[in-house]
Amino acid sequence: MDVPIAANVLGTIGAICWSVQLIPQIIINYRRHHTTGLQPSMMVLWASAGVPLGVYNITENFNIALRIQPQILTFLSLLTWSQCYYYGRHWSLLKCATILVGMCTLMGGIEVALIFALKAAIKRHVTWPTTFMAVLAAILLAAGVLRHYWDIYTHRTVRGISFIFVGIDAAGDLFSLISVLFQPALSVLGMAIYGTELALWTGVFICGGYFNLLPWVMTRVSNRRQRMENERQTQSQPGERGAIALHEMPSSTSVFRTPSSALVERTGTGIRRL
Repeated sequence: MDVPIAANVLGTIGAICWSVQLIPQIIINYRRHHTTGLQPSMMVLWASAGVPLGVYNITENFNIALRIQPQILTFLSLLTWSQCYYYGRHWSLLKCATILVGMCTLMGGIEVALIFALKAAIKRHVTWPTTFMAVLAAILLAAGVLRHYWDIYTHRTVRGISFIFVGIDAAGDLFSLISVLFQPALSVLGMAIYGTELALWTGVFICGGYFNLLPWVMTRVSNRRQRMENERQTQSQPGERGAIALHEMPSSTSVFRTPSSALVERTGTGIRRL
């Protein structure tokens, strides 16, 4: 379908989702001061995937939103990766910032060089390099998410990752996937890239529901039943409720002690003033 307005609008929404997808994760990492469970290899794979994805989207003349989208993905992924080493391996802030800038510059330079090379190949009617870029991007994106699947399998829980981030990312994949459908020419590879990511994130949601949400709900239900049972047992024993406890009281002489008597104590031999 050739509907440029729909393609641009949906692509823009997808780009916005991908622009903010990792921000909740970055904020959570900052607040809790650790990245336990978050896989640095996943972030590196995603950052690397942004390079061939950007090359493919630009050489295929996708809308401007889809051209910018991979650049944001690469930067935010590298920023999250640097957090993993800052909190996890206690790298200094200067070291993290230096490596972050260096990797962004390196990946940006590689992407620009590949764009010029692939455009020259397209003019010569050589299209397989463009196809290879799309396939490589899809593989790297999928490998990044699958790395987290291994962590889920090992620990039997979804840990270290924000479900807000997962939801926003999945929404970005969905809108980008629909945006591809409204391009002048239907791109099967583009659909495969975003469709694969969407399917994998849906699987993470399912794992989170099974390993995280279901035990939490069962624990809440169990606690509520226990609380109701305790209240029922208390109500079944009305004699104990409001019962007056009788305690042994001291003698009247100790109750009605005068100030002077408090200072005088009788002994067997006489009176001793305290």
